[in-house]
Amino acid sequence: MKIITLLLLSLLSTAALAVEPGERLAPWTLLDQHDVPYTLNDQARVLLVARDMDGAKLVNAALEGKAKGYLEQRQTVFLADISRMPRVIASLFALPKMRDYSYRILLDRDARIAPRYPAGEGEVLWLQLDGLQIVSQQVFTRADDLLQALEAQASTERP
Repeated sequence: MKIITLLLLSLLSTAALAVEPGERLAPWTLLDQHDVPYTLNDQARVLLVARDMDGAKLVNAALEGKAKGYLEQRQTVFLADISRMPRVIASLFALPKMRDYSYRILLDRDARIAPRYPAGEGEVLWLQLDGLQIVSQQVFTRADDLLQALEAQASTERP
């Protein structure tokens, strides 16, 4: 049992190191809420990660009333881990609601990608990227703070 615990702890510490500034993210592909594939690429300047429903609600609150393309204009990608949501709930209720949102949500249905990023309960992890290299990271727990950061992102867009 001790060996398994040590192995799990070492895997968790390795995963945490993957999001240190200076590290380069590996590209991945997920479907969005419209079943359209997206591959993380070097055009993304910000990766937002929500690992639970409360984190996703925080993003939704920050983006409420924003025009379609708001995140894309800021070269921002939103990844939501929905692996803990029962599939029947996801398909009957959550996904139809998500399709009405004005922004793209990349859905990690099987926890393949999101566990690489250490977003906590009720938090949104913000990874600032430059060509898939992590420049900095921060965590948001309030929609107002997240919106303020997104607005500031618009003023720092690269040409």
